[in-house]
Amino acid sequence: MGSIHDLFRRQGLTRPSEGRILGGVCAGLGRRIGLEPWPARLLFLLVLLVLPGCQVLLYPILWIVMPKAQSGEVSVPTMNPTPPPA
Repeated sequence: MGSIHDLFRRQGLTRPSEGRILGGVCAGLGRRIGLEPWPARLLFLLVLLVLPGCQVLLYPILWIVMPKAQSGEVSVPTMNPTPPPA
């Protein structure tokens, strides 16, 4: 499970320790794609209403697979990360 957590952590998919309601999955996904937690939760709810069933399984799986953000971890990679200046 450690290698999966490391992969998700490198991709910026972590559950934040603050600003979460249940498990932090929606907040973590929202941060990854550049959304605040509440719009990400509303989008997840909208998808749940449009495609019922799959999110009921997806949320607990992501809760297990997504690692919790480490203390002091502030920056989250964006969808299009820019390389550091040379």
